[in-house]
Amino acid sequence: MTSALSGLPFDDFRRLVATMPRADGEAVVAVRARNACLTKPLGSLGRLEELAEWLAAWQGQARPTVRKPMVCIFAGSHGVALKGVSAFPVEVNHQMVANFSAGGAAINQLCTSFNFGLKVFELALEQPTPDITETDAFSEAECAATMAFGMEAVSAGMDLLMIGEMGIGNTTVAAAIYHALYGGEAADWIGRGTGVDDAGLERKRAAVAAAVARLGEGRRDGFEVLRRVGGREIAAMVGAIIAARHQRIPVVADGYVVTSAVAILHAIDPSAVDHVVIGHASVEGAHRDVIARLGKAPIVDLGFRLGEATGAAVAGAIVRAAADTHNGMATFTEAGVSDKG
Repeated sequence: MTSALSGLPFDDFRRLVATMPRADGEAVVAVRARNACLTKPLGSLGRLEELAEWLAAWQGQARPTVRKPMVCIFAGSHGVALKGVSAFPVEVNHQMVANFSAGGAAINQLCTSFNFGLKVFELALEQPTPDITETDAFSEAECAATMAFGMEAVSAGMDLLMIGEMGIGNTTVAAAIYHALYGGEAADWIGRGTGVDDAGLERKRAAVAAAVARLGEGRRDGFEVLRRVGGREIAAMVGAIIAARHQRIPVVADGYVVTSAVAILHAIDPSAVDHVVIGHASVEGAHRDVIARLGKAPIVDLGFRLGEATGAAVAGAIVRAAADTHNGMATFTEAGVSDKG
């Protein structure tokens, strides 16, 4: 989908959210009808049956398929990282992007194992966004342009999009987004990220508190929260989620940081993320609290906290298994198996 924007940047994105296609009810009815005839007790495959319905609803087809799955990783750089909020130096951003390209990261191995495509999008790593404890991350035009970049990353032909990220300091940025959207105390939303010690955790808490204090009181609009305390990779992921909806591509979100992009859109319109599932529950901070606020449940809970779409990829393999099981199983009639009386 192209992103021909006009007028005030955020107004254009609000229109894109307002005009998102809805779930295909007829496809869901067809999946349920077939599921009732398959050679198993109804409901015996639990979440797999739900995922088959979800795929059908958002792909808009009675036989959901995952034949062209794609993992997209968005990498950004953050000025707040210089506040000592991460256990790793900012040079790791460039180094890990190079590692992705060389095939040496965990996500490369998972994509090879599951036969998933992988694309990595580098967002001006040499120019960190400003320190959000001191000033806004973007102007409205800059934020909108980054969301538009994320939209363009979603190419036609994908039938399942798994989203991940890379960015030293971005768990601090995600925590600031959650604190801005949901309130409470800064300490409620932080975790150890890449493994900071107690002193680093306190620096992180102070950074999140300072960033959100700049916003003042009152209702906080999702796009404004993104603009003021977000980051480039998070803005790009927001754009990718919007584009996927318009192209009827279901989305599997990775962990703590990717979920902050989901939370931004949910704050604008809760139905805007109905085509998104959360791949896994991270051990980071209050991720489970956020997932519950979004009205979702993670597909897997394996103790991951790596990022880079590892949890989304594992969950995506389960989503594909749901589609393959639904399509490949015989009906009672086809198999000559007696149905229940």
